[in-house]
Amino acid sequence: MLSVVLSSATYGINAYLIEIETNIENTVPNFFMVGLPDNAVKESRERVATAIKNSGLAYPNKRITINLAPADVKKEGSAHDLPIAVGMLASSGQVREDMLKDFIILGELALDGSLRPVHGVLPISVEIKKKGFRGIILPKENAREGAMVEGLEVYGMENLNETIAFLNGDLSVAPMKIDLNEIFSVERKYPLDFSDVKGQENVKRALEVAAAGGHNIIMIGPPGSGKTMLARRLPSILPPLTFEESIETTKIHSVAGLLLPNSALVATRPFRSPHHTISDSALVGGGTIPRPGEISLSHHGVLFLDELPEFARNVLEVLRQPLEDGRVTISRSKMSLDFPANFMLVCAMNPCPCGNYGNPNHECTCSPVQIQKYMAKISGPLLDRIDIHIEVPAVKVAELGQKRPGESSDAIRHRVVYAREGQSKRFANSSGLFANADMQSKEIREFCRIDSDGEGLLKMAMTKLGLSARAYDRILKVARTIADLGGNEEIRPEHLGEAIQYRSLDRNLWMN
Repeated sequence: MLSVVLSSATYGINAYLIEIETNIENTVPNFFMVGLPDNAVKESRERVATAIKNSGLAYPNKRITINLAPADVKKEGSAHDLPIAVGMLASSGQVREDMLKDFIILGELALDGSLRPVHGVLPISVEIKKKGFRGIILPKENAREGAMVEGLEVYGMENLNETIAFLNGDLSVAPMKIDLNEIFSVERKYPLDFSDVKGQENVKRALEVAAAGGHNIIMIGPPGSGKTMLARRLPSILPPLTFEESIETTKIHSVAGLLLPNSALVATRPFRSPHHTISDSALVGGGTIPRPGEISLSHHGVLFLDELPEFARNVLEVLRQPLEDGRVTISRSKMSLDFPANFMLVCAMNPCPCGNYGNPNHECTCSPVQIQKYMAKISGPLLDRIDIHIEVPAVKVAELGQKRPGESSDAIRHRVVYAREGQSKRFANSSGLFANADMQSKEIREFCRIDSDGEGLLKMAMTKLGLSARAYDRILKVARTIADLGGNEEIRPEHLGEAIQYRSLDRNLWMN
């Protein structure tokens, strides 16, 4: 007897349908599975057989053939355990087939028949809603995630017996219902706040400018000056995630298996901080069937690279294309996948190998050659994509003893949102532009005009401070953001003056 059970799998951050065809013949007992299953899918034979027996159901001791269609796409993971078991039981007459055409079925089986959670439920739910299916049957731990898609019946099951009873009409189960607005508001809170930071007012200002214009930023300062502390609080001053951004971010984390148990949504901007020993494939994503890497997990959030010169050169170089395109492309012999990667890059580094160059409290032990070699680890093309360079001095003891809290993240975020709203209006007719950092030469000429006083100041800075030619456009973009924060339509000389201060590395500060 032949039965067809519908399942699904992810391809990148999107999903596609899988038909699991099961045929049972009354001949010599055997088991065959075709359709490019990987090892995890092949091993489902033992999990499914044991789970069926331990659930008190009759295992069909006959010739069983299972086909996973489409047959030319490799299937991976353990999410097909439950639909395979349902297909075998349907073909042996133990499950009614009238509901199988309406539902997608997912789930990993334990040996006792209980269900374990799987990855990628949200993109699968989005896809089956588009296809017009009634709903999805899946492990209970995944039910809240699946219910994020409105208009879809999501049934969370504890075990195989419960699933079979539901399909046979012997058990009534209420579909999972969630309040999206409530979840979004509750989970939209950040545990860290800028009010915790003592001193470093100039650095906080630079981070505010970076957040307001979407600019990449690098902080240079001695160990213990608070670079990491400041970077970790940057997401709290970025504009709140929109619901659409939240869904897209959640899809990436769902595919990567990083959603917490019973979690439904990523409602705060991601903050990813990989160790400097990370490989290039772990940063951009990879695998036989590619999975998102750290830069995609930072989508709509912050990627923080601490101790920047300690990262391998080839690892840093792979950042260049995603920083330009907002996407990363991973190619394999039989496939090519795109993952979104629109993130803010925040870097931190010491001014020299020992970390004490320019520190009034500790003597630097590095030679000029060592300092130059250390700084040269950062390539020009990567530095060219970082708009703001800010020095982070050691915190003074008097500032550490301050009892009055600093300005809160809420207050800073209010100004950032105001500046972003102005940019949204400015770029309303420009496709692909959302913040000042996205501007190219054409938009810079249109939106970053300066008067004769500003032109004179910029020319003097280029000459006297030894700024590189690549700094010119970046100064204009950052000055545009500073003007937006102040509510000014025109870029004034004081806006340019502040922007010029944010080009420490272009001034060869550490070489002179």
